[in-house]
Amino acid sequence: MERTRTRAGAAVFLMLILGHLGNALEVPLDLAQPPTITQQSPKDYIIDPRENIVIHCEAKGKPHPSFSWTRNGTHFDIDQDPKATMRPRSGTLVVDISGEKAETYEGVYQCTARNKHGAAVSNNIVIRQSRSPLWSKERNEPIRVQEGEALVLHCRPPAGLPPPIIFWMDINFQRLPQSSRVFQALNGDLYFSNVLKEDSRNDYICYARFPHTQTIQQKQPITLLVLNHGSVEERKPTFLIPSGSSSSKMVLRGQVLELECITEGLPTPEVSWSKLSGEFPDKRTSIVTFQKILRIVNVSDADAGEYRCTAHNRLASIHHTIRVTVKAAPYWITTPRNLVLAPREKGQLICRASGTPKPTINWAMNGIPIENSPEDSNRKVEGDTIIFEEVQTGSSAVYQCNASNEYGYLLSNAFVNVLSETPRVLTPANQVYQVIRNNHALLDCSSFGSPIPKITWFKDSQSSTLEGDPYMLHENGTLEIYVAQALNSGKYICVARNTLGIAENHVYLEVKEPTRILKQPKYKVAQRNMNVVFECKVKHDPTLIPIMIWLKDNGELPDDERFLVDSDSLTITDVTENDAGTYTCIMNTTLDHDSASAELTVVEQPDPPTDLELTDMKPRSVQLTWIPGDEHKSPIHKFVIQYTDSLHDHGHWHNLTHVPGSKTTAHLELSPYVHYSFRVLALNAVGLSDPSNPSHMYKTNPAAPDENPSGVKGFGTEHDNLMILWKPLSGLQANGPGLQYKVMWRQKDVDKNWTSVTVANVSKFMVSGTPTFTPYEVKVQAINNNGIGPDPAVVTGHSGEDFPVQAPNSVQVLVLNSTLAEVHWEPVPPKTVRGHLKGYKVFYWRERSLHKHNPHRVEQQFLSFSGNKSHGMLPGLQPYSLYLFNVRVYNGKGEGPASSNLQFETPEGVPGPPSFLRITNSNLNNLTLEWGPPNDRNGHLTGYILKYQQVNNSNELGPIEELALPANKTSVTLPNLKYSTRYKFYFNAKTGQGAGPVITEEAVTIMDEGNTRTQTSPPIAGSPPRHPFHKVHPAAPAFGNVSSSVGEDGMLISWEYWGTEKHVYVEYIIKNDNTLGEEDWQKEYVNGSQAYVLKGLKEGLSYRVRVVAKGHNDQAVLHQSEELLVTVPAMPSRQADIATQGWFIGLMCAIALLILVLLIICFIKRNKGGKYPVKEKEDAHTDPEFQPMKEDDCTFGEYSDTEDHKPLKGSRTPSNGTVHRDSSDESLVDYGGGDGQFNEDGSFIGQYSGKSSIRETAEAHSPVNTTTMNSFV
Repeated sequence: MERTRTRAGAAVFLMLILGHLGNALEVPLDLAQPPTITQQSPKDYIIDPRENIVIHCEAKGKPHPSFSWTRNGTHFDIDQDPKATMRPRSGTLVVDISGEKAETYEGVYQCTARNKHGAAVSNNIVIRQSRSPLWSKERNEPIRVQEGEALVLHCRPPAGLPPPIIFWMDINFQRLPQSSRVFQALNGDLYFSNVLKEDSRNDYICYARFPHTQTIQQKQPITLLVLNHGSVEERKPTFLIPSGSSSSKMVLRGQVLELECITEGLPTPEVSWSKLSGEFPDKRTSIVTFQKILRIVNVSDADAGEYRCTAHNRLASIHHTIRVTVKAAPYWITTPRNLVLAPREKGQLICRASGTPKPTINWAMNGIPIENSPEDSNRKVEGDTIIFEEVQTGSSAVYQCNASNEYGYLLSNAFVNVLSETPRVLTPANQVYQVIRNNHALLDCSSFGSPIPKITWFKDSQSSTLEGDPYMLHENGTLEIYVAQALNSGKYICVARNTLGIAENHVYLEVKEPTRILKQPKYKVAQRNMNVVFECKVKHDPTLIPIMIWLKDNGELPDDERFLVDSDSLTITDVTENDAGTYTCIMNTTLDHDSASAELTVVEQPDPPTDLELTDMKPRSVQLTWIPGDEHKSPIHKFVIQYTDSLHDHGHWHNLTHVPGSKTTAHLELSPYVHYSFRVLALNAVGLSDPSNPSHMYKTNPAAPDENPSGVKGFGTEHDNLMILWKPLSGLQANGPGLQYKVMWRQKDVDKNWTSVTVANVSKFMVSGTPTFTPYEVKVQAINNNGIGPDPAVVTGHSGEDFPVQAPNSVQVLVLNSTLAEVHWEPVPPKTVRGHLKGYKVFYWRERSLHKHNPHRVEQQFLSFSGNKSHGMLPGLQPYSLYLFNVRVYNGKGEGPASSNLQFETPEGVPGPPSFLRITNSNLNNLTLEWGPPNDRNGHLTGYILKYQQVNNSNELGPIEELALPANKTSVTLPNLKYSTRYKFYFNAKTGQGAGPVITEEAVTIMDEGNTRTQTSPPIAGSPPRHPFHKVHPAAPAFGNVSSSVGEDGMLISWEYWGTEKHVYVEYIIKNDNTLGEEDWQKEYVNGSQAYVLKGLKEGLSYRVRVVAKGHNDQAVLHQSEELLVTVPAMPSRQADIATQGWFIGLMCAIALLILVLLIICFIKRNKGGKYPVKEKEDAHTDPEFQPMKEDDCTFGEYSDTEDHKPLKGSRTPSNGTVHRDSSDESLVDYGGGDGQFNEDGSFIGQYSGKSSIRETAEAHSPVNTTTMNSFV
């Protein structure tokens, strides 16, 4: 077991120290300061031509800086370019290239941020447009190559920016398989060290993916034909890339070095790599592409040297040496840092960089080379350093250092800010630092002032400064405690002072107890499919929040439900061999963590035995030996020997014997006439190994059978035959060829001699002409070409059965009660059964009811009584009825003759439920109940019992009232009921034997709220005591009487509910929709009522509906009703038939009369030579209510095209869901719906139809009859 413990203190310490050393001086933004570049785009900026160009340049300073740009070394006047803008209070440049070519704005850009204290400049930002050019058109001729030769399929993708990613695929977009023989080179070409016949195909396609624009282009498919003109000769390896015996390679420091070694030869050469001048760098080296490419990332100077590639096959070995040189673009040794100096102070800027070749250092001030800047006697430049002496107020500036060589440049801005400022502490006040005991503690006191303040520390109320052990004061003001203890907790005061003033700050230190693992996980050995538990119990500081993490082999646990993580343990169920490894428990807090590891070993089944050998071969035995396989950490318990018989049962293996795991030999007893092959399996605690390879075949000689068939039996299939059956011998049991069977039989106790017949290798023989159901002795003996088997055993059977010939006698019946009778009979003599006695059957049926009102019914039934019984019970009889019955004996053949029919009568019983109960004439304070007598009276009715009680809105029940009603009544009126109150009624009938089951109804004493429900329930034993309202808490179920009905507004669902939960929902889902799951149920909150209208259901569909009650969080289902299946009928649009409306008839009559008058006037006018403009008259008198279409959108006023195409109330639509509009909305043709004509004078002649509109349904949408008038209400 491995254990590690890490504290956050050391990490925090290192981060703080490095942070203080690495950060540039920060001047509070409320103080005057030169500009500082805070954000800029990368030096090499590739843009997408489909998007605007955004070049970032952000800076801070006091006052806020202004920004300007240069392009290709000259000023870029943004105001003169309508496409270019700068963001407010920012130097970020945005160029709108819509409608422009992106190439226009390619170039080198540089940003300058300037205020009155200086100017800072950005890097040179090279803007280039990304390019993904098309492949040049080409026609690829088929490539023919001899099998075994080398081949290169060139890709040659178009030059893009950035370069494309190359891959080879087939026409189905599947990657072409690659191997050490066929692989892709760095330049994208596909190389074959040698081609094989299976390489022939017509879809070698090179694809180029341009990552910046996310586009993929393909080359024309290449066809490769591999020829075979005879034998293929092997050849030595040859280098294709690089050529010759040596080459050189230059790589820049920090980049990726890729050395490629591509060879050809037959057989395929194997490639290996070595470094002649040292070892490969650990963790940075990988050999990929089937050993063809050596890759070293983040190259350093130490990676220079000679690398050797070796290629070899069985014919020869060749070498190639690559000399690698490492150059370096400039990289920082010391970056210049901002200086804040008080007047007359001194300081220096240092700019040191390295590279290969060594970079040149150039200084500039405010973006102007320093040699061209104004001279300053207090400033001195010495190579990579600028020295300042007695700086003066107003000499603030930004200095640029440029380090460059032929491979690149570095540019850094650093300002010198001359100001006087009293001290201020920048660390937040009252900050709390937490650290683990025995770790470093670092208390920050970040300050600013000019001159630079001096920092001193105090603890609690102590007056002495904190100096010396255990404290250390860092140059940046941070106080370090080497080994923090509990006594170091408390308040610390940081004081910053300079010549201009003093400032202080308070911080607090809390020293916490370390996290420790008390009970560590232990090493485990587990078999496959077992469960493993690793414990990890931890102690931690109570003020810290712990988080437990488990790792497997330093990675995350597999995403598998078998891994169960608890607060202090890890359980792995059903362990597999893949679960073996190291498991680490890590307890993390915000400050530290502790970890412990343990290994899991999973024992597996052993490897199969090897080297099977047969010795000591004899006619009936052989010796088998083998060598065991690997046990896999679990001892072998035994070896199982199996055999297969290639002569009789080829390919099927059978267990022969087994030996202990300590043995490696077995003496095997064999059978004659078998072609044996053996194999061995090893068994340990995990399971069986795979089988070994088979042994050599061993053939045994034939012999006479050693055994006879088993399973011999005799029985009849007809009344005059005997069928003899047996289980044939297997090929292994036959012992030789020519297997036959000698079948022998004789009548038991009658015949002394056996009758026999010899049959082929079958499994049955039929003996005919036997007497009915007579005992026979039979036996079957095996015979082959080498002799006969041993004497067979004798088995007794019977010939075939026949129907019984005698009916039972002395049949009697005893009626026990109204539903149960007992029948007795005398068993028949055994000889008359003529077979195996199975039992007796009693056939009975209800002849009629003894009540004159009940119908005559005949329902024949029977009950079987197995064995030699003499009586039986007839349950479930109908009370007050006449029954007939008879008794028959039956055997394996069937039933015998029936006894004479006898009859018996059942006495009265309790009646069934009344046939119906309904409430009529529900008024404010009374209502009438009507009912029908029971369908099953089961005797003479003596009356009815009516009970009722009030039900309030909380499902509380009031006291029960009871009425006794005579048998001849079918209705009753209950007066003096309470106004606007729901009542529940319980109603049942009774006979002399008692009361029958109850049916219930509910009603409200207000007419428009009447709502009834009916159910059948057990009889009520008596009236409950009268008492005030009480809560009803049914045990189960909470819902009942769920019913549905189709209403005008939708499907009405109603129910009864006796639960206490208030969160009740109606849930529904489409029936038989396999795409919907449990989460797809739609639910509607019913707000305490016991009825709800489901709206928006689709016509013609069936729905599953249920009512559920949920807990207070609306998640857990506490009660649920049985599901109700409802079908929404396909209904026509609910609208009044306009043709039957009185106002419509009157209107039509008025219009007809008006038209008649107009026609008469027109006729008179025409005869007189005049004309009458009927159309103008119609326009002036059009009825505004009679407008089927909106004027603005030419649609019906209430039409809405929903997804299920249901017409809204009061609308009609054509079958295609559209409405056609003529040129005139108010034409009389629209009103009439028929063919319209105009006379030559413009008057209208048409036919007005009074036919009713054709009804439309959801199932069949038929076109609107053009001769029928549509109506809209």
